[in-house]
Amino acid sequence: MPAVGNSPELRHDWSREEVRALFDLPFPELLHRAGSVHRAHFDPVQVQVSTLLSIKTGGCPEDCGYCPQAARYHTGVDATKLMSTEAVLEKARQAKAAGASRFCMGAAWRSPKDRDMPKVADMISQVKALGLETCATLGMLSGEQAKALKAAGLDYYNHNLDTAPEFYGEVIHTREMQDRLDTLAHVRDVGMKTCCGGIVGMGEQRDQRAGLLQTLANLPAHPDSVPINRLVQVEGTPLAGTAQLDPFEFVRTVAVARILMPKSMVRLSAGRESMSDELQALCFLAGANSIFYGEKLLTTGNPDTERDMALFGRLGLTPMPVVEQGETVHAEILESVELETADTAVRAKTIPCAVA
Repeated sequence: MPAVGNSPELRHDWSREEVRALFDLPFPELLHRAGSVHRAHFDPVQVQVSTLLSIKTGGCPEDCGYCPQAARYHTGVDATKLMSTEAVLEKARQAKAAGASRFCMGAAWRSPKDRDMPKVADMISQVKALGLETCATLGMLSGEQAKALKAAGLDYYNHNLDTAPEFYGEVIHTREMQDRLDTLAHVRDVGMKTCCGGIVGMGEQRDQRAGLLQTLANLPAHPDSVPINRLVQVEGTPLAGTAQLDPFEFVRTVAVARILMPKSMVRLSAGRESMSDELQALCFLAGANSIFYGEKLLTTGNPDTERDMALFGRLGLTPMPVVEQGETVHAEILESVELETADTAVRAKTIPCAVA
C-alpha cells in the first residue's frame, strides 16, 4: 500500500483494499497517521464552527430509511412552509453572535421548485452580507439551479452520498446514487464548493464504510467539507432498532476520512448529542476539525453551545477564525443561543435526506 502520512499529494484512485487496510490498522497507529495528516494541513487546535437551520421542515416525498422528515413515516415531524427571509436572517445573526463562521440552510425537498429559487437566493445573499460563509442543502439540483445559487453568493452546497454504492439500495429507493453524483457535478461545474459525506451505523459492514469513503475520495475533486453522521435512530423510521455502531468504529471512520481527504474539513454532524466528551475528543484526535453548533441540527438534537465551549476549553481547542472582508476576525463566544427549527417539537430526530 502506498505510504500515507505527511505526503501533500492528493489521490483520487484509492482501491477498496487500500481503504480497508487503513480501517484495519491497530487503533493507535491509525490515529497517529490521521493526526500526522491533519497537522500537515491544519492547525490541530482549531475547529470550524457551523450552524444549521431548517428553513423548510418535513413533508419530503423521499423514502430514506433514516429520515423523520419523510412524509410517509409517522415520526411526529409536521411539515412547515418555507421560512421568511427576515426570520432566517435573525437566526443567522444569533449564530454569528454565538461564534459560528458558516451558516447552513436546509430544506426538506426532493429538489427545489423553480418558484422557490428567488426567495432562497435572496436568503443566501442577505446571509452572505452578514459576513458568514453560506451553505445550503435543498435536494437535487439542475444545472440552471446550481448557477442561480452560485450567482446569489452561495459558498457551499451539501449533498451527501449516504453510504457505499452497493448498500445504497438497502436505505433509499426513491432516487439513485447517480442522481446524487449528478447534483454534485452541477455544483462543481459552476464553481461552488461541495459538502458531501455520509451516515454510518445504518447496518452496513466495515467494508461498506470503506466503500463510502473510497467513493468520496475518488470524486473528481475531494469535497471541501465531509460530514460524518452517526445514525440517530428515530421511532417510526425503518432504521429504528438498528444495532448501534461501536464508538471506536466511528472514530476509525473519521480517521480514515482524514487520511483519504487530507485538505477537507471533516465534520462531526448528526449523532453528536449522544456522544460522550471522551468520544468527541478521540474524533478530534483522529482529524475531525468541524462541528455543527447550536441546540438543533434540523430536527436532530445537538449539544448546546455551553457544553461545546466547555469541551473546547477542557481540550484547549478554539473556534476557527472567521475571515470577513479580507480581515481575520476571532469570533467571541457569547452566551448560549437557542437555535430552534421551524416549529417542530421533536428533539431526538435524525437529519433529512437533503442533508444526509
